[in-house]
Amino acid sequence: MAASAAAASAEGGGNARRIFAFLGLLLSIAVVLAAAFAYRDLKWQTVEAMVPRTWYFWAAFVFYYMQGPVLEWVIFRRLWHIPLISGVLALTRKLVSNELVLGYLGEAQFYAWTRARANLTSAPFGAIKDVAILSALTGNAATLIMLAFAWPIVASGSLGMPMRDVFLSLSVVLATSCLILVLRKKLFSLDRRELWFITLIHVVRTILFIVLSATLWHFVLPEVGLGLWMVLATLRMLVSRLPLIPNKDIVFAGIAVFLLGHDLEIAALMTMMAVITLGAHVVAGVISGLAGLVDTQRSALR
Repeated sequence: MAASAAAASAEGGGNARRIFAFLGLLLSIAVVLAAAFAYRDLKWQTVEAMVPRTWYFWAAFVFYYMQGPVLEWVIFRRLWHIPLISGVLALTRKLVSNELVLGYLGEAQFYAWTRARANLTSAPFGAIKDVAILSALTGNAATLIMLAFAWPIVASGSLGMPMRDVFLSLSVVLATSCLILVLRKKLFSLDRRELWFITLIHVVRTILFIVLSATLWHFVLPEVGLGLWMVLATLRMLVSRLPLIPNKDIVFAGIAVFLLGHDLEIAALMTMMAVITLGAHVVAGVISGLAGLVDTQRSALR
């Protein structure tokens, strides 16, 4: 009786893994197709003259692009001991899915990837949810800190950010953060030690994003000091995190002109970064998507 129940349970688990393997297969195909479709939007000829040919720019860009998946791998390695290569590729597919297909579809894809592997975890939803919530909460905290430091400039009106929109955005950030903190016992599944570790990784990720963004811009326009680029990168993250600020690109362009005065060069720089980032999404989407197809097939056959 016990043996038959165990066999039925194992069979049910095997069926579930096959279902999630098939779902992962479909989502990996979606990533490859989205990357192929995004290739049409690449305007490489418009920025080719400005792209640096130096190896250190591209080395910094690889760090800039991959720091998100790698740091998330550090989190899930601690939680589940996921493998390095397939784990980073799965988290890269997650990034591309969120950027090219649909926001938070990457979380669904990563969930399917983990559920298809019984040796990783049997209940990954709670951990993936906690990581996503803490990412938002850490981003909100960073926004409030950056806004506090930048408040004299913001309040002066020199940056072109309407104060009404700033206050409304600030209220949304505060409300969502307070709601998460009030409901933390019901929202979070992991213990406090793991939650603090995840928060620390997200803080490191935020700092690295600012530092690497400033470094890349400095490599392109070295006549502007790295410190000033750091300020601009911080303000850019601030603008991107305020939810009710309209025309974020225009606002950021105004900030760049106010701080640096190189309006045409800044516009060209941001266009270049957008194009090569899209190109990175295309390359990463094709590579990680195809790797996901192979990995899913192997997992389904086990």
